[in-house]
Amino acid sequence: MKKNFGIIGNPIRHSLSPVLHNYWFNKYGLDADYSIIEATDKDLVQIISKIKNGTLTGINVTLPFKQKIINHVDKIINDAEKTGSVNTVLLDIDSSITGENTDVFGLQAAYLKEIENDLNKKSLVIGAGGVSPSVILSLQKSGIKNISITNRTNEKCIFLKKKFNSITILPWENLETEIKNFDIIVNATSLGLKNGEDFNFNFSKTKKEVIYIDTIYNPLETKTYKHLKEEGKKVFNGLDMFIYQGQKSFYLWNKINPEIDDGLIELLNSKLK
Repeated sequence: MKKNFGIIGNPIRHSLSPVLHNYWFNKYGLDADYSIIEATDKDLVQIISKIKNGTLTGINVTLPFKQKIINHVDKIINDAEKTGSVNTVLLDIDSSITGENTDVFGLQAAYLKEIENDLNKKSLVIGAGGVSPSVILSLQKSGIKNISITNRTNEKCIFLKKKFNSITILPWENLETEIKNFDIIVNATSLGLKNGEDFNFNFSKTKKEVIYIDTIYNPLETKTYKHLKEEGKKVFNGLDMFIYQGQKSFYLWNKINPEIDDGLIELLNSKLK
């Protein structure tokens, strides 16, 4: 019987998840399909019931539902429990709807090997939304203890500090002047996303040895990414994180660890040009 998967979010048209997973379905000869599911809050109950009745085999979850979906699943496990953020939903062997988080793995596998030499680095997470708890946990798992967070809405930072009490809150209005103090900066906002808003200042005051990670992959190079790259700084876009989180989701659903081959990288890059 054909398996059906999808990604829920809003907006979601920019997602490359169907390209990623359908490539692997084809590569491993699986009778399965993966599609975009543009949803609203009121659709979540129906989507979960489709997983229960087998119409859907599993879903990925992106903004703005990574926290909201938790109220609709039977249980959350592992990194999803630690972050309070779900990006992968599956039907467990005991027939319970289970929420898992593969974003933490995605971040660690993609970028954080770069920083393992020096655990005294000061890191800044910009944004306190859907992916931010995963960024914080992945930094902590990599041994980084000095983590600050900033967000346009300060209440979201306070909420995150309840979960990760060792983090420091940096007021948003101080971001431009304080950015020079950090060794690792992660943009976990949607600022810079294709056809969306962007930062209202450039990151010209960053350290010479800064590592800048953008969780955005569409476009491959945001305005900030381009600026720092031109300055010779070490920059990463969100594409590797996206691929690795998808790899783990694929494994959770299909018990196959899919290969990240040159054909896949070429295909994804061609879709982003």
